[in-house]
Amino acid sequence: MSNNKNQVKAIKRMKLKSKKGFTLLFASLIASLLLAISTGIFNIVFKELILASSARESQFAFYSSDSGIECALFWDLKGKVFATSSLSAPTPAGTKCNNQDITISDEWDVSTGANSAVTLFSLNFPPEPYCVTVTVKKEGDDTTLESRGYNTCDTSNLRRVERGLKVEY
Repeated sequence: MSNNKNQVKAIKRMKLKSKKGFTLLFASLIASLLLAISTGIFNIVFKELILASSARESQFAFYSSDSGIECALFWDLKGKVFATSSLSAPTPAGTKCNNQDITISDEWDVSTGANSAVTLFSLNFPPEPYCVTVTVKKEGDDTTLESRGYNTCDTSNLRRVERGLKVEY
């Protein structure tokens, strides 16, 4: 009988020895699985952050464009400051938007024809880096305003975003 007990104990020891490597293999498998899942979650979060940042910059560019359109509409409807043809009077000084005189020579460009005129001006929004360029086209009784807003005025910036608005009346 003691011989049978010894044999049973020997068989149990052999089974235990064969299971020792299984725990290490199982732990490695679980660690690899958790690493793969966390890497996938990190990639999703990183892409979402880039998307949110891009949407934010796009919004800044859009609001810059909207500000340019509002400024041009105000001065066209209230002040009649934009040339309508080559016979138009020069633009009066003191036309301001965002506390900037938009008729300063380096920001104001007018080209005229017999029955048409195109006025181009730009605005910055200090202390922020946003800016806008606005084009006012007058042909007879028709007016077209085009405003292009930018999240940054730095043309070499790879993350520069442009948004535009157009108004015709």
